[in-house]
Amino acid sequence: MTTTHKPDGDASSTTSAPAVVVFCDGSCLGNPGPGGWAALMQTTTKAGPAEKMLTGHAADTTNNRMELQAALEALRALTRRCAVDVHTDSNYVVQGMKSWIHGWKKKGWKNSAGKPVENQDLWLALDEAAARHAVRWHWVRGHNGHPENERVDVAARDAATRGRARAR
Repeated sequence: MTTTHKPDGDASSTTSAPAVVVFCDGSCLGNPGPGGWAALMQTTTKAGPAEKMLTGHAADTTNNRMELQAALEALRALTRRCAVDVHTDSNYVVQGMKSWIHGWKKKGWKNSAGKPVENQDLWLALDEAAARHAVRWHWVRGHNGHPENERVDVAARDAATRGRARAR
């Protein structure tokens, strides 16, 4: 279940781009409620393998918004064009970026029922961030023992908990 987001359609422009693997997740304590997101970014440098965990939170949000935010913040953190493999347990994010977004754009950001797309602000930002890279979207089964997915799941829940504590 992969697709590449290349607005120019030119795969050759990414052959020398650094390769980055992202695992991301969102969490919400109540839905809506306090939420958190996490993105684990991995790459190989001249010194060897490297990784960085990004996290954040919101006081009053939804799980879907946090899933989108995780992917968005990972792509925003990249300072130059990269070949990026984004892994998430959110079918909402994967299907949105692989399929639904094309129809939403054609319909003026309306869904199949003719209503405004939910979380349009984040979809627009994610689409813009993804356009700067060659992105492939991968779905992974959540809570299934995938080590990196489990790490970002814990980090996203921890971020949501921190956010809830700060809101009090």
